[in-house]
Amino acid sequence: MHDNEKQVITSLEKKKKQSLEELIESTKLNRDAVSTALANLADQAYVSIEEKTSEELVLTSEGSMYANQGLPERQALDLLAKTKEIAMNDFKSKIDNDAIALTWLRKAGYVDIKDGKVSLNAVGQKASKEKLAHEQVLSAVMGKKPLPEKLATEAAEIIKRRLAEVKTQKHVTASITKQGLELVKRGISVEKEVGQLTPQMVVTGDWKNHKFRIYDVSASAKPIYPGRRHFLNQAIEYVRKIWLEMGFKEMQGPLIQSSFWNFDALFTPQSHPAREMHDTLFLDAKKMNLPELGLVKRVREAHEIGTRDSLGWSYIWDQEEAKKPVLRTHTTALSAQTLARLRKEEWPAKYFALGRVFRNETVDWTHLFEFDQVEGIVVDENANFKHLLGYLKEFYSKMGYNNIRIRPAFFPYTEMSLEVDVYSPKKQGYIELGGAGIFRPEVVEPLLGEDVPVLAWGQGFGRIIMEYYQMNDLREQNKNDVQKLRELRQWMM
Repeated sequence: MHDNEKQVITSLEKKKKQSLEELIESTKLNRDAVSTALANLADQAYVSIEEKTSEELVLTSEGSMYANQGLPERQALDLLAKTKEIAMNDFKSKIDNDAIALTWLRKAGYVDIKDGKVSLNAVGQKASKEKLAHEQVLSAVMGKKPLPEKLATEAAEIIKRRLAEVKTQKHVTASITKQGLELVKRGISVEKEVGQLTPQMVVTGDWKNHKFRIYDVSASAKPIYPGRRHFLNQAIEYVRKIWLEMGFKEMQGPLIQSSFWNFDALFTPQSHPAREMHDTLFLDAKKMNLPELGLVKRVREAHEIGTRDSLGWSYIWDQEEAKKPVLRTHTTALSAQTLARLRKEEWPAKYFALGRVFRNETVDWTHLFEFDQVEGIVVDENANFKHLLGYLKEFYSKMGYNNIRIRPAFFPYTEMSLEVDVYSPKKQGYIELGGAGIFRPEVVEPLLGEDVPVLAWGQGFGRIIMEYYQMNDLREQNKNDVQKLRELRQWMM
C-alpha cells in the first residue's frame, strides 16, 4: 500500500466520513495525491466515495475587483451625494467607467440629466444611503453565502455584466468501509517510501536502508499530447510520396488562373452549359494576360473549327472571355500549362499535382466550396486506357482501397472518360472520388503540337481520406476541434 493511501485511510479511521478538503487538511497532502489515494482505496473496497455536483455562482476577476473597490455606480452615487449636482465633463473625469455608472444609474431612475449636468433625484438620494442590489449579490457570492430569491433578477444581471459566472462544482466525500476498518485494526504502519533509485544510492549502498514505492506498470496514465502535424498535412505528404515513388514529377501553380488555362485550353466551350459544370468563382479583377499568340491561335481554332477529325464547337471564340480571372476550379489547369511547356525530347513524361481548388457549390457532407484535389497526367506515345486504369488502381491500392468501381462518364476535355467510385463499409455504398480519361485531340494538339496519348485524372482529396479517418462528413476536416485533432490516429506511413 502506498504511503499516501496509508495516511488517508488512517485519517478516515479517526473521522469516518470526510470531504476531500478535510482530508487534504488532515493529511497535509495535495489535492491530486489525496484523489489518487482515494481512487486506489476505493478499488480495493477500503473506502466508498460519494460525488455530487452543484452549480455555484463565482466572481470573475472584474467582479472581485468591484466587490473590493466598489461598483462604478456606487462611486458615482457617493460623488453625487456630496456634490448634489455636477457637470457631465467633471463627472466623466472623476468616475472610472463613467459610461457603465451612468447606464445603471439611469436604468434605476436615480439621476436626472439636464443642461449638461447630472444630479441625484429623490430616489437616488435614498439609494445612496443603502446597499445596492448588485452590491448585495457581489457580497453574497464573495462570502459564499446563499442568495435570497428576491435577488434572482439582479444575479442574472451580474452574470450579464460578466461580474460573475455559473460554474459546476464537484463535491467529493469519502467514508471508510468495514473492510477498511478491519485493515486499520490489523495494523498498518505509515513509513516514508522512496520513489526513485538514485545513482548515489547504488554507489553507497544506501538503497538497502530505504523502502521503495511499488509501481503498477499496468495502471492507466495521463495522456500526453505532443506536437503533431495536422492530419490533412500528414495525408498530403503521404500522397506526394506515392506519386514521387511511382516516378512522377510535381506540378505547382497559382490559385488564380485565367479562364484560358482553366477552361479554353481544356476545350471547354465559352457560353455553354459545360462551362457551368464547375460552378466557377469569377473574380472582379483586372483581366489576365494570355500566353504566346501561336498557342492562343491554336486553341481558338480548336474551338471554332476543330482539329484533325474534329469540327470543334463551331462558334466564334472570344479572346476577352478567355482573359477573365477565376479561382481555379481544378488542378487540371496546371496540367494544361505543363503540356504547353513540354518538349518532345522529354516524352514520356509523368506529372502530378496536389492543390487547393474552388467551386461555388452548395456545401453538404460530400461537397465543399474549397477543397484539395490530386491530379495526374502521363504523356506517352504508347499509353492506352488500360494503362490509365492501372495507374488509378495502383494509387487507390496504396491509399487502402481495394474495392473500386469504374463508370463511364463525360468531361469536355477527355474521351474516353470515366469516374472512380470506392466502396465505403461505413456508408454501405460507393462514394464518387473523381474523374479521369484520355485528353481529347482538341486539348493535346494545340498544347503539344501533335496528338499524343495523354492520360489524365483529378480526384477529390478530402473524399479519399474520409474512410481512413472514419469521417461521415467532409466538413469535419475543417473543424477546430482540438480534442479530436489530438486523438485522430496518425496517417499510414
